[in-house]
Amino acid sequence: MVVAVLSAGLFAWSSKAKAEDGARKAVEKVPAVYPQIAKANRIKGVVRLEIVVRENGSVKSAKALGGSPLLIGSATDAVCQWKFEPAPHETTEVVQVQFGD
Repeated sequence: MVVAVLSAGLFAWSSKAKAEDGARKAVEKVPAVYPQIAKANRIKGVVRLEIVVRENGSVKSAKALGGSPLLIGSATDAVCQWKFEPAPHETTEVVQVQFGD
């Protein structure tokens, strides 16, 4: 499985994003901001999102498949700004955003 990893050095804790082996590659990834309340309470974990990517590579929609409710919003906001390589049709991808170590 090929995975892409993105590290965000915005806070002392990191946020990492992984695209699972899907049909399309992400060409631009916006890092997720670690929510202050989650950071203060030392909440870590993975948010798993199912996204629909338009033909032009922009994200049409995102649905949480799992993760802490305190982290889902930030992960969704970031992933909705990602850009993927163009394709002849919409695709559905599953991505993960890691918060914490």
